[in-house]
Amino acid sequence: MLEEIPEKMIKKIDLRSDTVTLPSPAMRQAMAAAEVGDDVYGEDPTVNKLEAMAASKLGKEAAVFVSSGTQGNLVAALTHCARGEEYIAGQQAHIYKSEAGGVAILGGIQPYPIDLEPDGTLNLTQVEAAIKPDDEHYAITRLLCLENTQTGKVLPLDYLAEANVLARKYNLSIHLDGARVFNAAVKLGVDVREISQHFDSVSFCLSKGLSAPVGSLLCGPANFIKRARRWRKIVGGGMRQAGVLAAAGIIALTEMVERLSDDHTNARRLAEGLLDIPGFELDMATVQTNMVFFTLAEPLVDTFAPFMAEKGIVIDGGPYPIRAVTHYGIEAEDIDYVLQAATECSRQFLN
Repeated sequence: MLEEIPEKMIKKIDLRSDTVTLPSPAMRQAMAAAEVGDDVYGEDPTVNKLEAMAASKLGKEAAVFVSSGTQGNLVAALTHCARGEEYIAGQQAHIYKSEAGGVAILGGIQPYPIDLEPDGTLNLTQVEAAIKPDDEHYAITRLLCLENTQTGKVLPLDYLAEANVLARKYNLSIHLDGARVFNAAVKLGVDVREISQHFDSVSFCLSKGLSAPVGSLLCGPANFIKRARRWRKIVGGGMRQAGVLAAAGIIALTEMVERLSDDHTNARRLAEGLLDIPGFELDMATVQTNMVFFTLAEPLVDTFAPFMAEKGIVIDGGPYPIRAVTHYGIEAEDIDYVLQAATECSRQFLN
């Protein structure tokens, strides 16, 4: 039986997202000592180093440092598509659902959302049916967007190859919102190039599981990235002495990738523990990387999040299913504490 929770917590445990990570001590040191210049002029050596490193890691010719994953996806779409053209994405995909409609608003690019399959993929038969014929009545289908991971689920490598073949058949560009692509690579036990090779462009976040304070990279062919830099400038993303931020990104790529497996282990530890607590339901098949999605028995719906907050644990109360995300700064003992608190909550409100 689990012991009662101690009265005081040493630290706050925030499970809302891996965006809440704090920079590591090595990152802070690197930021303080970063050599900088004006990046808009291409003169920031630390940014240049980060971009070259990112491009190499993903097997692409070039990369551009952007302020966020949203900006990376926006710039990618603006570079791939012209006004009046169309991109296909998942109904729940971040680029479609959670980026304020920027691609449509700023680019005049029409989205065509398709329901995601339970494993996070798009049904490629449905994708093919959505591609418009060459007819003046229709927007021109130009781009296919996939997301990996998708709500923590990893897209299979053979599926990515099939999606690439389909895109080539119809002369579409194919972009990966790889905000957590390194989580996917670690889960699959492959070099990230095994994923990125199937895409014309890939964006990935430094500020999620890799724990840097700010920034993402957009990677692709050299001529594509040259045009993407112009779009970055147009949308206000030109940064000056950005090497202060890029320095943390270099540490993220050199020191923080392999440890993502710890987050995956902690997520599974959390999920398995919740399954043993009355009032919590989840599907272990969906727990593949650092995210756990679960539902609550009715008496816990409005009580769980406030109860946990009183114990120093920050977690969203909804919408359903509730998401808990493990990340740098969350240790195995923290997961045990969370499970103790969840057990107390169950005992208090289910009995």
